[in-house]
Amino acid sequence: MHPTRMALALLLVGSFAPAQTPAAPKAAADKAPTTSQVLERQLAGLEREFVPAAEAMPEAAFDFAPTTGEFKGVKTFAQQVRHVASANFMFAAGILGEKPPVDLGGENGPEALKTKAEVIKYLKDSFTFAHRAFGGITDANATASIPAPWGKGSTTRLYLASLTVAHAFDHYGQMAVYLRMNGIIPPASRKP
Repeated sequence: MHPTRMALALLLVGSFAPAQTPAAPKAAADKAPTTSQVLERQLAGLEREFVPAAEAMPEAAFDFAPTTGEFKGVKTFAQQVRHVASANFMFAAGILGEKPPVDLGGENGPEALKTKAEVIKYLKDSFTFAHRAFGGITDANATASIPAPWGKGSTTRLYLASLTVAHAFDHYGQMAVYLRMNGIIPPASRKP
């Protein structure tokens, strides 16, 4: 899907406010959410699925990667988590027009993060930073041209926010497979 269409689709999907209860005042039901509120809702939904999935993998299997079939050179579970956290920091820094507050490392995030606890803290910190960035997106600045955080060209805050969610859910899908290959049902898929 074309990146602009993907960003628009993500924005539209998240823009529908939850159903109002019959007792809700009419004024509250008529008030449209702000761009920031829509994006924050998407980020919070991602965080509610992604962090528990990362926490569900036992420390002993945190460096798991499939080895049978067409899996040569794929990221380990820990690398998937570090990669997403680094991307969260990079995209959020781009939204804010700041340098990332942490070392992003290479393609797989900072190699210095070895333990599960270190990786999970890095992940949670990346969501905290992303929430700060998303909170500053307004109708007025969402589509303004800003420098792309990857160093070439320009982009928009709306695109970076949408990319944050889409990118992480792509890796979440891979992590869900890794969890299931280790006999673990991803927390978001467990029956209540």
